[in-house]
Order: sequence, then structure tokens, then C-alpha cells
Amino acid sequence: QVQLVESGGGLVQPGGSLRLSCAASGIIFNIYTMGWFRQAPGKERELVASFTSGGNTNYADSVKGRFTISRDNVKNTVYLQMNSLKPEDTAVYYCNAAHKLPPFRNYWGQGTQVTVSS
Repeated sequence: QVQLVESGGGLVQPGGSLRLSCAASGIIFNIYTMGWFRQAPGKERELVASFTSGGNTNYADSVKGRFTISRDNVKNTVYLQMNSLKPEDTAVYYCNAAHKLPPFRNYWGQGTQVTVSS
């Protein structure tokens, strides 16, 4: 049974920082592309950052220079360090695990709320 369990969300003031964690189980973690997506009210889910099994990272333009994705293949955990947070970063953040070679697999966490407000 595959599980992706996120933690670390919460309420933070503009300019503040949060670190999200996603602990994975039930998958061979190091062969998956791990990613963070977010969905704000009334908007579509969007990619925030991803980290491939080969070590490549990708970021949405809106978070470049502020957010950092990292992964620990021993702890089967992916992190999202979020600095200089803005109100427009407010969303539910979802962890994603994707196996992009056959057999294709795609898994989601339950989401964690991040609210940036004064």
C-alpha cells in the first residue's frame, strides 16, 4: 500500500518560512520523480517543484529563488523549503510521486494547508 504523508503546513506571516515534508512508503522511492504541487481556491492544481530520480530539479517561475526542493533517499522523504512567503503562496500543497517509465505510476498525498497572512 502506497502512502505519501505530508507535514509542516500552517499559518505564516508574509516574508516568513515553512518547510514541508513528505514521507513515502510502499514505493521504491529512489526511482520516482518526487514533486510538490499546490492548489489555491478556485484555481487548478499547479506544479511547484520536482526532483527526478536522476537528480534534476525543476521549479515554477513564481517560486524560483524562494523555494528549494530536496530529497533523502535513505529516509524516503522529500522536502520543500519555502522562504520569503507571499500571500499568493496560500494553497493546499500536495506531494506527488511519479514513475515516468513503464509501469507508469502516479500517487498523491492528502495535502497540507499553507496560509500566508498577516
